[in-house]
Amino acid sequence: MLTGGELAALVASIVWAVVAVFLCVALVKLTRLLTEATRAVSEFRERTAPLLDDLAATVERAHGSLDRVEEITANLASSSEDVSTVTALTRSAVTGPLIKVASLSYGMRRVLGRRKTLALIRTRRRKERV
Repeated sequence: MLTGGELAALVASIVWAVVAVFLCVALVKLTRLLTEATRAVSEFRERTAPLLDDLAATVERAHGSLDRVEEITANLASSSEDVSTVTALTRSAVTGPLIKVASLSYGMRRVLGRRKTLALIRTRRRKERV
């Protein structure tokens, strides 16, 4: 039969064996986790390099497009200034004489209208005298 000390040693060795098995299982799982993490990081690195290259090419194309848009915008601004200048010149060339013609025609209508009125008044006065 076992003495108390032997029984305590047996229980302690079983507990230590269980703890050792638990630690071994935990280490095996941790090793698998680290292996999977390493594999995932490697795949990520392999996939990231082409993505970054594609991204750089896209940024370069966008930069080229923005350069063209900037050039088009500058041309439109220049054209807009030219149209504004032509409009101002046309307005000054047409509006001045047009206003003068309108003023002249208004004055002529007033004068002719007054002449008709004066002629009508003179005709009535002549009839009254006779």
